[in-house]
Amino acid sequence: MTAPIRTRDLDDAPFDAADPTRPPKAPKPKDAATLILVRKVRGEWTVLMGQRAKGHVFMPDKWVFPGGRVERSDAVAAAASELRPDVEAKLILEKTRRTPRAFALAAVRETFEETGLVVGRAGAPGGKPAPGWEDFAACDAAPELDKLDFICRAITPPYRPRRFDARFFFAEADAVLLDDRPHLSGDELLHTKWFTMPDALELDLPNVTRFVLGEVEARLAGNADGGPPFLRWTRSGHRMDRL
Repeated sequence: MTAPIRTRDLDDAPFDAADPTRPPKAPKPKDAATLILVRKVRGEWTVLMGQRAKGHVFMPDKWVFPGGRVERSDAVAAAASELRPDVEAKLILEKTRRTPRAFALAAVRETFEETGLVVGRAGAPGGKPAPGWEDFAACDAAPELDKLDFICRAITPPYRPRRFDARFFFAEADAVLLDDRPHLSGDELLHTKWFTMPDALELDLPNVTRFVLGEVEARLAGNADGGPPFLRWTRSGHRMDRL
């Protein structure tokens, strides 16, 4: 059951303005997943973020969390542990064709592909890895899903060049990372860095990312206001419910 609440405009106005290049029909959103990693450094919380390349159609130059599209193979990829029942219950409150673990595993895989960080425990599961998981398995690791929390769901408004139905997961880095290997920058995310929360909020962020950072801050401070928010566009405008 959801409880609608009022919220400010969460999306960039230029995308909602008349644009002769926008598609004649709103693209169908693709399932996606994101992982927000936080770490306490000298008593202050930091968050891992990366800058998207200039050539990207979707949010070029913006600073975002690691993440990307859910692949079919994510649903069957092996894991060392599964999502906690309370997390899984929130993920299935709104209808979806994907299993909850598919979103969580996509967040883990995309984080590995974009930053090189391994979210999991030592010891690869036996058998052949699922397609797209070969490099992760080569690190002799298996994802630990029970340490992930579900913090937000957001659907890109209509008439954007790309649309995603994204689930945002959240975890403390020291509890989920296999080791202390340095994070990497690549083609998808440039300049991946750990930022303090105030510094992260000064970056060039998509509005939805800024909103989710506020949710992260509230959780870390013990001031979370209900369940995970669900952001989407309806005929009456922007809407946010708490799952």
